Amino acid sequence: MPLRNRLLSLTILSGICFSCANATVYGSVISANFPDPDILITPNVTYAFATNSGNINIQVATSYDNGTTWTLLDAVDALPDVGPWATVNSTWAPDVIDRGDGTFVMYYAAESPSQQTHCVGAATSTNPLGPYTSQTQPITCQTMGGGAIDPAGFQDVDGQRYIVYKVDGSSLGGGGPCGNANGEYSTPIMLQMMEEDALTPTGDPVQIVNRESQDGPLVEAPVLILHNGTYVLTYSSNCYNTDLYDIAYATAPSVSGPYTRASSPLLVSGDDNLTGPGGATPTPDGSFMVFHATVNFNPLTRYMYTATILWNGTMMSV
Repeated sequence: MPLRNRLLSLTILSGICFSCANATVYGSVISANFPDPDILITPNVTYAFATNSGNINIQVATSYDNGTTWTLLDAVDALPDVGPWATVNSTWAPDVIDRGDGTFVMYYAAESPSQQTHCVGAATSTNPLGPYTSQTQPITCQTMGGGAIDPAGFQDVDGQRYIVYKVDGSSLGGGGPCGNANGEYSTPIMLQMMEEDALTPTGDPVQIVNRESQDGPLVEAPVLILHNGTYVLTYSSNCYNTDLYDIAYATAPSVSGPYTRASSPLLVSGDDNLTGPGGATPTPDGSFMVFHATVNFNPLTRYMYTATILWNGTMMSV
């Protein structure tokens, strides 16, 4: 049975679906602060990774029933050493890929004291749970643009590897709850080609999406998948610490674009009783996703939710 159907059947039985007519949004499935979640499916275990919390640089949760129920591993830090270029307690939005040779690669953003911005780095492990060993240098910093955050890996059908990430212009100022309220700074989503090792960048990054008027001060949290021959980029817009935060998407005929935005976001506040949904990561086949939503603004607390994804051509819905 496909993953989506197994999740649908099990979740309806568990009684936690918000909209059982379509049975698409479930949760919260982790009722603890677990923002910017990533999902990794292995033959026996499904893993979720999230932004730092407390003294844990990268949080980990596991599921043994294909993503229906989850256990947060409170004492496990998947990235106990963030690397010589970075500082702890500011490690954001991890993404883990299976390189296919027995090695798992984690992309993450961490603060670089030398650059005084966040940079995107990578770490490797032979165990999806970690511990991951960081590379000695970051992949990119985009210092002049405000830093680099929210990386996610992608492998095309020809085997070529990429990462996508946000240039964090909203960190440069501009007022408002998350910066850039005056619209002074750019926050583009970049596509970076990578070597076969998934660790080494090659060539120059390409901008594939940028902030527009409807996005408020930013776009961020990009994840790229290929669905039925169409490249699909999910992302969030508006301030992460307000109820305007959302999950949106754009599609393209080629990996470098041009990307066409969907006519409306995938999820916004009010949908399925959610507030500020964002930070979504769909599975590579586009059938399922994890994301967070806000349950408290002070202190900012975001729980993990899941959803099955429905498709009508290139149109997504949950």
